[in-house]
Amino acid sequence: MSHSNASIQIIDHIAPLAAGRAAWFVDIWGVMHNGVTPFEGAIAACEMFRKQGGVVILVSNSPRPNRGVAEQLDAIGVSRDAYDLIVSSGDASKKLIHDLGPRPVFHLGPARDLSIYEGFQGERTSESAAEAIVCTGLFDDETETPEDYSQLLTHFAGRGLAMICVNPDLRVERGGKLVYCAGALAKAYERMGGTVQYAGKPYPPIYQMACATLSEKLGRSVGTQDILAIGDGVHTDIEGASRAGIDAVFVASRVHVTAATLDGAALAELFEGEDFPAPIAAMTELVW
Repeated sequence: MSHSNASIQIIDHIAPLAAGRAAWFVDIWGVMHNGVTPFEGAIAACEMFRKQGGVVILVSNSPRPNRGVAEQLDAIGVSRDAYDLIVSSGDASKKLIHDLGPRPVFHLGPARDLSIYEGFQGERTSESAAEAIVCTGLFDDETETPEDYSQLLTHFAGRGLAMICVNPDLRVERGGKLVYCAGALAKAYERMGGTVQYAGKPYPPIYQMACATLSEKLGRSVGTQDILAIGDGVHTDIEGASRAGIDAVFVASRVHVTAATLDGAALAELFEGEDFPAPIAAMTELVW
């Protein structure tokens, strides 16, 4: 089923859409910062929504559990006044990793993501001894591309190993440069016939966890109609929220929109023909 994008409203300010919402599910990378610099307008918007009684949950495809994400935000300069809680793909993926039991796994990704194994019963091992793969990203996303991994992934696919992808993002913008994420390796692995499990956006587990976290915070059950999702990823943030029954606002980052201005033609190109509901609005940056 194709959903028309005719009703995507282009807005300059989020305030009119904040009324009547109990919570925002806000993406981090591309909305709150670019990996290096905080986006002050977005931070101020989240602070204003919280002052009005709203709850801001940062919902991220980061492979790190929420504590590590908070520390990363501190280092970048994103104020803790801008959010209440964090739910990450790392959090949602921990169950998949724990479900592996004592099996030896190969860690495909940088050492900075190793906190994902906290409480894991198995051991991290070499590529030849591994019985499963946990992919958090490229070893060096500053210089490498998925093509650099074709030999390794072919080896794993030939052995029929299952992969857990802890960050379904394909690419993010870091300080003006586009870098590849774990999702790009997972897609390459699937093209080779490999099996991949995902828990982050756009898949249901992370939204179920975020909704449960919100209900716990408020001490009551919250309907999806009370939530607004804000993100810059078409096939992560927008698709995931829409499939979960949550209204979404698209923030046009350079990952998807290279033009300086956002217009109906650019939105039509992005969302026409998709089989999930289009966002209710789009903006070039999150501002109150």
